[in-house]
Amino acid sequence: MKKVSSVFWYGIIVCFIFVLWGVIGPENLKTVTAATTSFISTRFGWYYLLIVMVMLAFCVYLIFSRFSHIKLGKQDEKPEFGLASWFAMLFSAGMGMGLVFWTTAEPISHAFNNSPTAEPGSEQAIMDSLRFSFFHWGLHAWAIYALVALVLAYFKFHKDYPGLVSATLTPIFGEDRMKGTLGKIIDTLAIVATVTGVAATLGFGTAQINQGLAFLFDAPGNYWVQLIILVVATVLFIFSAWSGVSKGIKYLSNINMILGIALMVLLLIIGPTLYIMNMFTASIGGYVANFFDMSFRIAPMNEENRTWIDSWTIFYWAWWISWSPFVGIFIARISRGRTIKEFMLGVLFVPSIICFVFFTVFGVSALEVEQSGLATISDYPMETATFATLAEYPLGFFMSLITLVVIAIFFITSADSATFVLGMLSSEGSLEPGGRVKIIWGLTLSAMAAIITYFGGTQGLQNVLIIAAFPFSIVVLMMGYSFYKAASREVSPKRKRKKENKAV
Repeated sequence: MKKVSSVFWYGIIVCFIFVLWGVIGPENLKTVTAATTSFISTRFGWYYLLIVMVMLAFCVYLIFSRFSHIKLGKQDEKPEFGLASWFAMLFSAGMGMGLVFWTTAEPISHAFNNSPTAEPGSEQAIMDSLRFSFFHWGLHAWAIYALVALVLAYFKFHKDYPGLVSATLTPIFGEDRMKGTLGKIIDTLAIVATVTGVAATLGFGTAQINQGLAFLFDAPGNYWVQLIILVVATVLFIFSAWSGVSKGIKYLSNINMILGIALMVLLLIIGPTLYIMNMFTASIGGYVANFFDMSFRIAPMNEENRTWIDSWTIFYWAWWISWSPFVGIFIARISRGRTIKEFMLGVLFVPSIICFVFFTVFGVSALEVEQSGLATISDYPMETATFATLAEYPLGFFMSLITLVVIAIFFITSADSATFVLGMLSSEGSLEPGGRVKIIWGLTLSAMAAIITYFGGTQGLQNVLIIAAFPFSIVVLMMGYSFYKAASREVSPKRKRKKENKAV
């Protein structure tokens, strides 16, 4: 095994304790995580809303700031990837299993099961369903990713620091402390947050694959079938991680991107095209008009609305934070050579628009099915909503098969990429972590996904995400301040010299 840092063992121990706890006392684990989540959501819901808005405001500020010209690399370095390829990879980062899972389930839930502001089934609830989906998957989510990715790319490619979260905080705490105990704690937090976020997504993926097989082929829909799916997928992505077939993963990602777009276009044509276009336009308007109201909505006087916010908005903000080390490293890697202005414009807006389009096509198609009385999609489990919707349209079985393939490929590629990132974080930032390290992390991810799914299903996933994201959110805020401090030192002398030259 290649040399690993002590952070590897710290991360493994924390994850092992969690898995062992889930095996020995799953009910106790469920009770404790539920209580902890309730405490965080009740006491610190305002905190999540404020910090995510601060992150978004900071990202927008950077587009117009004195730092906008700084390159995420050396000053004469050109972007490693062309604009089209870069956008395609940003799409791949945003179009994960979670997006496939929620594009139908979330709008249907908001419209007919539990509306954020109106009576379920009402016209207002249907209109709200998409704008709140846009809110959860739009600029706020990508601001979290953009901030973490920017800081990692700046210190790694511009400053030649190690590719570690702790290294980005050197301007605040100093090199000695970041190489010491405090740095180890920060990197361990990043590892635990990544494991939790990716494990939750794997849990969603296995559940949706299982429900898809049950819906299409009458396969049993239970935990043990999900476990079999998880085991098979684990063997596949661990083999990929061990063999290092980067071209294979690249080709799979490109194939999945093509399949995802083709599926969306096909449904747009076959489905209620005019309704989709009208709802997209109206929902964009609603998203913009209610942007700040949704961003700061905490409902202190309405317990029912507050419960909805905890279950949806707070959960999403925690999910994005827990995924930020993983996605951030990926985005940082593909953005080398771009200026901060280019980076922020691309990362904030391109993936957000892609998410809006996918949510509109799949979400409105589901709304149309329910509104027309063809099927009550809201009665189906969330994991089945997409398949139940597609079944009501021509070529429904064919589109469902494509959906299953897309989910399966995302499962493998996401898990494979996650093992690489975890290996890097636990190997002193090495860009070539050892095969055994990646295998151990792959097994850990699958074990976490199995335990989380077993003791609580979807609610259990939400609980663990919110808990893991809470301490790491503080790290993300410090990363932003650390970048500002370092970039200010870099820019100020240049501005001073320009003033002196003008004076002469």
